[in-house]
Amino acid sequence: MENIPEDVGVEPTDESLVTFEDLGLAPEVLEAVKKAGYETPSPIQAKAIPALLQGANLLGTAQTGTGKTAAFALPLLSRIQFNGHETSMLVLTPTRELAIQVAEAIQQYAIKLPKVHVVPVYGGQDIAIQMRALKRTANIIVATPGRLIDHIKRGSIVLSSVKAIVLDEADEMLDMGFMEDVDTILKEIPADCQRALFSATMPNDVKKIIEEHLGEYEEARIEGKTTTVENIRQRFLLVKNEHKIEALARVLEGEDFDGVLIFVRTKQNTTEVAEKLESRGFNVAPLNGDLAQSMRERTINRLKMGKLDIVVATDVAARGIDVDRISLVVNYDIPYDTESYVHRIGRTGRAGRSGNAILFITPRERRLLKTIEKATRQPIEAMAMPTSEQISEKRVTAFKNKVKSVVSYGELDKFKALVHAMVEEGCNMENGAVLEDGSVREMTAEDIAAAVIKMYQKKQPLFPELKPLETPKDRREKNRSGRDFIGRDSEKPESEFSGEEKSRLRKERKEGSNGVEEGFLRYYMGVGRMDRVTPKDIVGAIAGEGNISSSNIGRIKLFDRFSTVELPETLPQEVLDILSGMTIRGNDSKFRLMTDEPPTGPRESRESRRGFHRDGDRRSRKFEGDRPFENRKARREKMFGDRKFGNREDRPFRKDHDERSFGDRPFRKTRRFGRV
Repeated sequence: MENIPEDVGVEPTDESLVTFEDLGLAPEVLEAVKKAGYETPSPIQAKAIPALLQGANLLGTAQTGTGKTAAFALPLLSRIQFNGHETSMLVLTPTRELAIQVAEAIQQYAIKLPKVHVVPVYGGQDIAIQMRALKRTANIIVATPGRLIDHIKRGSIVLSSVKAIVLDEADEMLDMGFMEDVDTILKEIPADCQRALFSATMPNDVKKIIEEHLGEYEEARIEGKTTTVENIRQRFLLVKNEHKIEALARVLEGEDFDGVLIFVRTKQNTTEVAEKLESRGFNVAPLNGDLAQSMRERTINRLKMGKLDIVVATDVAARGIDVDRISLVVNYDIPYDTESYVHRIGRTGRAGRSGNAILFITPRERRLLKTIEKATRQPIEAMAMPTSEQISEKRVTAFKNKVKSVVSYGELDKFKALVHAMVEEGCNMENGAVLEDGSVREMTAEDIAAAVIKMYQKKQPLFPELKPLETPKDRREKNRSGRDFIGRDSEKPESEFSGEEKSRLRKERKEGSNGVEEGFLRYYMGVGRMDRVTPKDIVGAIAGEGNISSSNIGRIKLFDRFSTVELPETLPQEVLDILSGMTIRGNDSKFRLMTDEPPTGPRESRESRRGFHRDGDRRSRKFEGDRPFENRKARREKMFGDRKFGNREDRPFRKDHDERSFGDRPFRKTRRFGRV
C-alpha cells in the first residue's frame, strides 16, 4: 500500500515513553508495524492497546488524527483467534470513505496474517460484488450501518460468531442519523462479544449507546488543553459573501501548501466553487455524495498521488479522507456547530504533523466565530488578505522555478538557434503593424525572452493589479448615549455626521434575498393607518422607548391595520423586551418579530380600536346620553332579521384592501358618510 492513514504512532514525546514492543502485540502484528517504520505509539494507542489486549470493553475519547484506528486494530488482530469461515471482528464507520480507509489500514497491519481477510461493506457499491467477497472469506468486516443492515436481512452476513465489535467515529455516525441502525446491529451481537467505542466528542446519543450496550468498560481518554490539535495554526478571514470566491483564489495563491481540502455546506456548492477555481487555473475537483463511488475513490487517489492539489467537499463526503498531503484546510462556509469544525480541521495536522486551517467569516457570522473559540478554548487569529505584491512574488517564484527546471533538462539547441535567427532578423514592426518604409530596428535576445514571458502569463499575470476587496466594517449599532450595544464607545457620534454623509450611508445599505436590508430583521406592529399612526410616530416610540438612535431604524411600511419596521439584528434581548410593551398613539403596538405565522388571539374590531385614539374621549362625550351606535347590532337584527349574515369577524382577509401598499405616505383624510 502507498499510504498508511492516521493510524500508527508519532514521534516520541515526554508523554509516550513506551514502544510498540513494550505493549505485548503479536509478533506478526509487531513486524507489520515495524515494516511501516514506526516504533512509538501515540497517547491513545498507549492507553487503548493494553486494555483491548486483556479483552476489556473500551471507551476511547481523543481528537481526530491521533491514531484511533491502530489503537483498536493492532490489539484485536493480536488477541482474536480467527476462524477461516467465520466473521470474528466487525468495525462500524459513518461513511464509505472511512470504511475503505479503515479496511486498508487493517489489511496492512494483518499483512503477516495470511488467513485474515478484510472486506469493506458500504453503500454506493454494487451489492453483488460485496456478496461474492463475503462468500469467499470475511474474517473482518468494515461496514457502514445502512449497508450492513441490508446484508443481515439478506443473510449474507451473520454476526453470531463476532468476537469483537468497534464503533469508530461514533459521534459522527449517530449525528448522521444511524442511531436506530446501530442499536439494531448491537442487539445482533453475542452478549460475550468484546466492545470498543471511539469518538472525538461525547454528545447525548453517544452516551445513550454507552449506557445501553457497552457494559463495564475501561476508558482511554486523551485530555488536551484545547479541543483542537495544537499543531494546527488556525486563522480567520473577514470577507463579504459576494467576495468569497475572489478571496479564496487569492488565499490559495498566497499560501504555501501541498494539498488543500475546502469545505462547503452543500453538494451544489462543491461543483460551483470547483468550477470557478478551475477557470482560474487551479488543479481542483469536487467531492460530494452525488458522485459515483468509483469517481469519489478516484478523486481521493489522485489527491494522494499528487495528481490533484485541491478538493472541494461537503462534511459527509470528506469524513473518511486521510491524506498525508493535506496541509491546508479552508472552511469556505463556516460550520453550524463546533463539533463539525473540530472534525474539519482534523483532516490536516494528522499524526503529529503541522497543518493550517483558515476560516472564512462574513459579518453576520461573527457570533459563530466567538462560539467556536469558546468551545475549542483556543483563539483564532485574524489574517490579512494577500496583497498584489505577495501574489506577484509567488507567481514570479513559481515561473522562475519552472524555467530553471526546463533549462536543467537541456535539449534546447533548436530553440537557441531560433532565438539567434530572430536577433539577426531584427524587428520590422511597430505597434503590431509592419513598417511601410521597410526599416528594421534592432531586437535583442532579452527582448525576445521578455515577449515570450508576456505571452506566457496572459491568463495569470506575473504582476497583477488586483483591486482591493472592501473589508466588512463592524456593524455595531449605536444608541443615543453614544455607546454601541456591546458597551463600547462609538468612534463618531451621530451628531457629527453631515447630511451628505447620512444620505450616503442610507444609499449604501443593501437589500438581502428576502427583501430585508442586510444586517436587519423585520418586525410587526399591530397599528396602522386606521389608528392614525404615521412613520414619525413609530420612529419616536422606538427611539424613545428603546433608547435607539433614529439612524439605526430601517425602513417602515404602513398599512391599514398594521405596520412593519426593520431594526438591526444585533439588538439586545432586553431592548426587544422593552419594545414589546410599548404603545404608539395610545395603542398597544403588539411588537413582535415578523414571521409567516398569523397573530394569535381574536381580531380586534374597528369600534374597539376607535376608543384608543387621542380624540376618543371627545367622541365619547359627543354621543353621551343616547349613544346612537351602541345598539347597532340589535337594530340590524331587527331590520334584517329574515336574512342570514355571517359574522363580520369571520370574514376572510381581503388582500386587495388590507395588503395594498401605500408606501410611507401619511394618512389621507377622505370624505366618507358626509364627514371630513
